[in-house]
Amino acid sequence: MAIIGRLHPLLIHFPIVLVFVASAAEGASALRKDDRWRWVAVTSLRAAALCGVLAAVAGWRLAATGEVEATALLEWHRWLGTAGAVVTAAAAATTWLDRRSGLFGVWSYRITLLGATGLVGIAGHLGALLVWGVNYFRP
Repeated sequence: MAIIGRLHPLLIHFPIVLVFVASAAEGASALRKDDRWRWVAVTSLRAAALCGVLAAVAGWRLAATGEVEATALLEWHRWLGTAGAVVTAAAAATTWLDRRSGLFGVWSYRITLLGATGLVGIAGHLGALLVWGVNYFRP
């Protein structure tokens, strides 16, 4: 089962990018009033939700192996990453409400997408700190 945990670094980058692509495409859809961008956003978000849940499971397995030092930073990364995966899945679920629920569905989707983007960005940053350290950008 340790192999599942070791897949975490491999699995995580794709859903992170997809969440950011979904946010950018939704922004373009809102500004341009063009449903083609909405299709890109929804497709990216649904793929991110599926991949993000898999990456979160792999991350929990990696932390359980003992190969990663149990620190406060790891706990923050673990829980914010889990929250990011859950909120991304919730945002993907709201894409099915979108057309049927009118303005409520659109704003539910946009707000959860924005929340998912924030959580994923922060969790990703903390993960980078775990791997590269806090002084990575310093000369």
